[in-house]
Amino acid sequence: MVPSIVDCHEFMNKYEMLNNIKAHSVVVEKVAGIIARGLMASGETVSLGITSAGALMHDIAKTPCLRTGEDHAAMGKMICIENDLAEIAEIVGQHVRLKNYDPQGDISEKEIVYYADKRVNHDVVVSLEERLKYLLLRYGKDNHHLRIRIRWNFDMAKEVEKKLFAHLPFSPEEVGNLI
Repeated sequence: MVPSIVDCHEFMNKYEMLNNIKAHSVVVEKVAGIIARGLMASGETVSLGITSAGALMHDIAKTPCLRTGEDHAAMGKMICIENDLAEIAEIVGQHVRLKNYDPQGDISEKEIVYYADKRVNHDVVVSLEERLKYLLLRYGKDNHHLRIRIRWNFDMAKEVEKKLFAHLPFSPEEVGNLI
């Protein structure tokens, strides 16, 4: 089942999502929706419903994982599966790190949500470079290996950005103004 916007907000409440994480998820959904609608208008086959639901639910497990230290993407995927939300489980499970990315393949909803998440710092649309700088300061300041993984992940995000925006009538820099 693909949850509606209302369903997603009910899940956010059920899993006690912190208000700042809800605000982040709402902005990620706005960015993902703009991209999905632009791609659909250019003839790409993506689902706005799946994209929106995946974006709203991408951090569904973040609040409990802040306490436990568990992987919030993996736990979020499990929450989706447990709630019969298989259509968005992979999007939630891969919003931090994409697996099996194909730069030449069809555009997928998980790529859109992955990218949109990288463009939103708290509840503000920022460039990939600004988001990278924030994550390196917040999570990678004392961990060389983590810094390398964060940078690698943002190299991937730049590749996804190229793929998405090759089909869009607006640039990455214009996204924030389209919300």
